[in-house]
Amino acid sequence: MSTPPALNIPSSPSTVTVSIIDTTISVPFPVALVLHPTIGGITQLKANAYCFLITHPSTNKTILFDLGARKDFSSNAPALVQRLRSFGINPTIEKDVPNILEEGGMDLKDVDAVIWSHHHWDHTGDVSKFPATTELVVGPGTSKLWPGYPANPESLLLESDYKGRPTREITFDNSPTGLKIGRFPAFDYFGDGSFYLLDAPGHAIGHMCALARTTSSPPTFIFMGGDTCRHMGEIRPSLYVPLPASLTPTPLSPPKMAYTTSCPSDLFLSLHPSGSTTEPFYTLALNEKGESLMLGMGY
Repeated sequence: MSTPPALNIPSSPSTVTVSIIDTTISVPFPVALVLHPTIGGITQLKANAYCFLITHPSTNKTILFDLGARKDFSSNAPALVQRLRSFGINPTIEKDVPNILEEGGMDLKDVDAVIWSHHHWDHTGDVSKFPATTELVVGPGTSKLWPGYPANPESLLLESDYKGRPTREITFDNSPTGLKIGRFPAFDYFGDGSFYLLDAPGHAIGHMCALARTTSSPPTFIFMGGDTCRHMGEIRPSLYVPLPASLTPTPLSPPKMAYTTSCPSDLFLSLHPSGSTTEPFYTLALNEKGESLMLGMGY
């Protein structure tokens, strides 16, 4: 096993609390649109989305990282709805995140900011349901996609998400400290090392990840990835987390199978397309131009 490179996360006694919200969206789609190669009988996946409720104890501020999708899918920008339906996308969405928060006893006026990891519909939710005092925070270049619908009839975004409320576009290149976490330019959101936004472009303009410090001694973190990865098989195994030589306890069910088959780790290795213990099971599905097959689908 190789030693991973240092992340160089600055030490800090400050932490945040994080609650993870199931935004209730479920979108079935073919694996071949996202991952390569097809392995065994895994031909369909269901895309889900999570929202993160972050509370900063020392300031009593509450923020949200991502919002999932709108419950009323047809209330998105018409150009977006038309595009997704042309691909056969018809998501199931049970609740809006604002509704989930209110059902849990939270007053929406207590949400100080909503942070979009990026501008795609299954992450932007319905910001208009929050009071005008709630700030919208976006990644670099996102504002160049505005104005949204209806000011721009062809826009995939909605004007109602940002109009009439404070907005902030995070910039990383002008950081006075030149802060980096791993290889990601970082923005110290609260200024105390408890919560960072990370510049992670590629999936979309202005795409950001987040890193929340949940304990200080020892330090533990929650990484919020946005759409940096579709499946853990894209990053596992690796040089740093290889397939182990043995698995204890056995993942086989029922347990008696452990005595009638080969070593469980051998079974997983036999499923690997290249038989490698250090290369991921999957790569990103690309077209002949080297572009994602999901390009243009708003994902």
